[in-house]
Amino acid sequence: MKILNIRNSTGTVDCALFDSPVGFLIEFLHFATIIMVIKIRKTQARCDFENIPPGTYALAVIHDENMNGKLDTNWLGIPTEGYGFSNDATALRGAPSFSAASFHYDRGNLDLTISLHY
Repeated sequence: MKILNIRNSTGTVDCALFDSPVGFLIEFLHFATIIMVIKIRKTQARCDFENIPPGTYALAVIHDENMNGKLDTNWLGIPTEGYGFSNDATALRGAPSFSAASFHYDRGNLDLTISLHY
């Protein structure tokens, strides 16, 4: 999966793969099926998941600039770090639902691109 629109090379890109709506985006470090933490090089990053069984999944990606393991927000709850979701699901008044970001995987290669929003 290719990550687009990374604003700088500070910190990491954290890719979280979920196989159910349980905990989707809430404490993703505790609920995601697989998490990849990728170093950013020249404002580019790529998360490649391997050996994933067929099923329905959703992806959440954050640009963790200060590497504290979470998406930082301001006092109003508005994210101050980049974020993005599979299906380019939008985050209006909170994170999108699992179903809005979900996709079906049947095996083989699946090329996804996720654009970060700041």
